[in-house]
Amino acid sequence: MRLFMQTQPVASETPKFYQIDLEQDLLGGWTLSREWGQQGGRSSRKRELYLERDEALAAFESARDSQLRRGFQIMFSRGL
Repeated sequence: MRLFMQTQPVASETPKFYQIDLEQDLLGGWTLSREWGQQGGRSSRKRELYLERDEALAAFESARDSQLRRGFQIMFSRGL
């Protein structure tokens, strides 16, 4: 699953982005990756590992909902 979100551009500021990926690894676990920053600028990345799909999906949805409340809009979605 992949979700790409960004803020609306304001005056001379470049938009901010937030990307969330959820992938199953080769051993059956789940990796939740988050990347955020400004378009064309520096970014940060964080990865979390989960043993159960339901826990990973709940964390994915929580991250998504948190960013939507902060004003991000979904630009691209793939997967569930």
